[in-house]
Amino acid sequence: MKALLAALLLTAWVSTATAQDHVHDAQMPDMDGMDAMMAEMGDQIYAHALLDQFEGRFGANANFRWDGQGWIGGDYDKLWVKSEGFVESDGRVADGDHELLYDRAISTYFDLQAGLRSDLDSRATRNWAAFGMQGLAPLFFELEATGYVSESGHLAAKLQTSYDLLLTQRLILQPQIELNLYSKADPDRRIGSGLSDIDAGLRLRYELSRKFEPYLGVTYSEQTGASADFRAVAGIRTWF
Repeated sequence: MKALLAALLLTAWVSTATAQDHVHDAQMPDMDGMDAMMAEMGDQIYAHALLDQFEGRFGANANFRWDGQGWIGGDYDKLWVKSEGFVESDGRVADGDHELLYDRAISTYFDLQAGLRSDLDSRATRNWAAFGMQGLAPLFFELEATGYVSESGHLAAKLQTSYDLLLTQRLILQPQIELNLYSKADPDRRIGSGLSDIDAGLRLRYELSRKFEPYLGVTYSEQTGASADFRAVAGIRTWF
């Protein structure tokens, strides 16, 4: 009788241990499968476009401003397209800056970028080689810093930064500034040497949806040899 009882207890223990092993195996992740899945995700192609500024500026010299960028690629390598400029009140396009860049992620928050820039608008055309970086600086400031070398050997640099301050879940205040520097004046493009121009703004936008945000604000702009200019702005910000 004791032998039978011992056999039954041993059988029950073995069955329980076997069941626990099956549960443990089921709960443990398949590391090979996860590695394959991550590799597959890294090979996927994504695309994103942002029209950050699409606005009318109202003041003594009213004009229209656009500033947008987009990319296509994977987690580490992307192709970027950037475009910005003004449409003056007489219909002429000014400060047209269009860039095609290869982008490589170098950290969680920053990418290196290199490619070509073309100043293409109603003024004289200029072409540049471009090299810079873009990403999130400490405290989550959006930052772009790019250096340029023109076809004639002149140097230039652009620094842009902005910050989104959430007043509510939908109401966002964004300070922004862009600085442009040139090693040599270019009268045909109304560019001065040194710190050629400053464009800064303070915009208050409201998220009607995550992809459509109208805004109001004020901008400050200054060019070498010209007086500073404050303007009221109204526009939309959208992405897809």
